[in-house]
Amino acid sequence: MKSFRSLRPAVFIALVLTLPLGAQTPRPAVVLFNNVRIFDGQGATLSAPSHVLVRGNTIEKISPLPIPTDKRGDTLIIDGAGRTLMPGLIDNHVHLFMAGSSQAEMMDPKATFASLEATGAEQARLMLLRGFTAARDAGGPVFGIKRAIDRGTNVGPRIYPSGAMISQTSGHGDFRLPNDRSRRFGGQMTAGEFMGIGFIADGRDEVLTATRENLRAGASQIKVMAGGGAASAYDPLDVAQYTLDEITAAVQAADDWGTYVTVHAYTPKAVRRAVEAGVKCIEHGQLLDEPTIELLADKGIWLSLQALDEAPATAPDSTRVKKHLVVEGTDNAFKWAKQHHVKLAWGTDLMFLPAQMPNQNTDILKLQAWMTPAEALKLVTHDNAQLLALSGPRNPYPGRLGVVEEGALADLLLVDGDPLTNLNLIADPAKNFVVIMKDGKIYKNTLP
Repeated sequence: MKSFRSLRPAVFIALVLTLPLGAQTPRPAVVLFNNVRIFDGQGATLSAPSHVLVRGNTIEKISPLPIPTDKRGDTLIIDGAGRTLMPGLIDNHVHLFMAGSSQAEMMDPKATFASLEATGAEQARLMLLRGFTAARDAGGPVFGIKRAIDRGTNVGPRIYPSGAMISQTSGHGDFRLPNDRSRRFGGQMTAGEFMGIGFIADGRDEVLTATRENLRAGASQIKVMAGGGAASAYDPLDVAQYTLDEITAAVQAADDWGTYVTVHAYTPKAVRRAVEAGVKCIEHGQLLDEPTIELLADKGIWLSLQALDEAPATAPDSTRVKKHLVVEGTDNAFKWAKQHHVKLAWGTDLMFLPAQMPNQNTDILKLQAWMTPAEALKLVTHDNAQLLALSGPRNPYPGRLGVVEEGALADLLLVDGDPLTNLNLIADPAKNFVVIMKDGKIYKNTLP
């Protein structure tokens, strides 16, 4: 098997276009949840004891009265025994391809696209078994993983892919090694670009091409690096990236396909430039001042926030200093976003640290610093689903997500207990999520 450095663009294109994007997993016939109390994704209390009928991949009926159904061999009746039925969890900022490997493992010359994709696919399987039935991938070559899940070959959440992250030279997505020269000055396409992790694009024309390449491959939204990063080597945290014209080019190309651009940005300068360019979502934003957060509210722009951890002690000093500033700014960002009624989304942004991936669930508990359990659960179900729907005609899974309502898609969790009074239940999915359903198909059922 060839290493990444020996791959050519034609090979990458073949990997991306092998399978049809719209393939779906087979649907079961009927599942009836009897005697459940429902968190519908929006309310502050559970319903009275109810019965929920799922036919195919859709919630067909919700009733306080027993629902008659044929007791055929293809009908499954689940006795909820008063447990909580709620929407599947949604993580709006993942990097699945990079979730299962460290940076050293990804840069190993022996690594192949197939081997790294396999680790990402395994992380997708584990993510679904943690109760995450949908995830917005904020950058990386996940098209193959997504197709395998959609056709039923692999197990995982619904994936909303961004494709390769688009970065300027010396931007947050410039993953070149110190001795890698620019393509414009005697260098070659980098391993990261061959993999489809990121495109280094400078100037309006290159940004347009990078955006259109991602849309051609099946991106549901576009990710652009508009400011400095904590974990990247070449860009200080405070810098703004891309000119107004360059970001506008990405926005226009995405809008022509009926979808949107989200940007990595922390600072007021970077965010305000992105807002002027027409961007519809900001990733991070922990270093924003209150007037800029008010601007997001006034413009109806989404803020996709994370409650991140400090950098590990093994990280370079520069990374630890930058990450500390981000962590330190998180409290104000959440408080001001709530105070000014910003459209708020949530994600984890975990990558390169496979051992930390199970923290995806415990990260939800951090939200209790700013929210009630009901507000936190609404954020990670209903509200996150509204951001997914922003992809419009590029939405790979049309239908309502993040709610338990008649006509909605059947992405459901049966929880052993009441997470509205004890949010800690969410942190132990192996024990407390007794049924996990995605698209009407059961992937876990520990009930007798």
